[in-house]
Amino acid sequence: MSRLAIVLSHPTQYYSPWFRWMGTHTRLDFRVFYLWEFGVTEQRDPQFGARFKWDVDLLSGYDHEFVPNVARDPGTHHFNGLHNPELAERLRAWHPDAVLLFGYAWRTHLGLIRRPPAPFIFRGDSHLIGHSPSWLKRFVLRRLYARFAAVTFVGEANRDYFRAFGVPEARLHFAPHCVDADRFVRDAACLAAARRLRDELDLGGRKVVLFAGKLLPAKQPGELLDAFLRLAPADWALVFVGDGPERATLETRAAAQSGCVVRFLPFANQSEMPSRYALADLFVLPSRGLYETWGLAVNEAMHLGVPCLVSDRVGCQRDLVTEGETGWVFAATEPAALEAALTRALAALDGDTTELRLRIAARIGGYSYAQATRGLQEALQQATATS
Repeated sequence: MSRLAIVLSHPTQYYSPWFRWMGTHTRLDFRVFYLWEFGVTEQRDPQFGARFKWDVDLLSGYDHEFVPNVARDPGTHHFNGLHNPELAERLRAWHPDAVLLFGYAWRTHLGLIRRPPAPFIFRGDSHLIGHSPSWLKRFVLRRLYARFAAVTFVGEANRDYFRAFGVPEARLHFAPHCVDADRFVRDAACLAAARRLRDELDLGGRKVVLFAGKLLPAKQPGELLDAFLRLAPADWALVFVGDGPERATLETRAAAQSGCVVRFLPFANQSEMPSRYALADLFVLPSRGLYETWGLAVNEAMHLGVPCLVSDRVGCQRDLVTEGETGWVFAATEPAALEAALTRALAALDGDTTELRLRIAARIGGYSYAQATRGLQEALQQATATS
């Protein structure tokens, strides 16, 4: 049986459940080497502007270890934030047949790539939507990705990205971005919590447009608020869940409009998120630029049967959100497009949504830990065959 070492910056609410699933459902012999303790120890997130740690179990059910990080300013926000001099020695001591590396843009990762202890598999989720890389970036990344025996891609935009940097189709394996579907279900506890939220927010019988995430300019919460206020739908409310630098401005603008119902909820930890999605009739992710490489909140909302409206710059759009079929899409660079898409969505959601929700369930069902694991195992087989 091949031994797979997985190198990841820190435990996350998306990947840790996948590792646990693999530990339970496969015979794969793997160990995760974490480079930082963010998420499992209380630390400050500069974008949220608050200290927190995730309130779900991120470490049980699979083999892992933490490699000491000696960076002066630990984190993934700069190149030197991951500096783990012991990693190469620890990997060699474990004797992997292949190494799965998440990302490349840190000191530890590039050092490891220069002196590989075993064949490499790469996982990333970047895309080139609305962006053309410079000739220098193309040259550098072509040389970088040529060093990997296999590459997993999370969706169609990510696949195009790797092809643009010279990765041949034969070395690409589909291992989609996915979330813990068992947590995002409309069970009795989730629905009861959603009803309490509805009462707390005094929503009455209104339907809900939901935004959940960091309130940052790149996610365009202000543009969503403006579009909603212009439409002023009488039987709808707009609910923001999250914190960030835009929150105070959003609250001020919303308070100045008496004809619309706009509510704000603070940052919600992982155990609280299913009830927030269950509150919604429409989830909106209007991000622009290269910021939203995928948008895993869309996966979460879809597992709860919530239709989504996204911009065409959101990485998951081509895979998960098809206009008029599983949701609605707008062009991020067109000023009036968000309002027009919101108009279409609200009109459609005033009718029978049974078929829409069946299509959503069918689409999101293919973005699972089982499918991601199949892709990873194919990549591992290819990597070990070349060693």
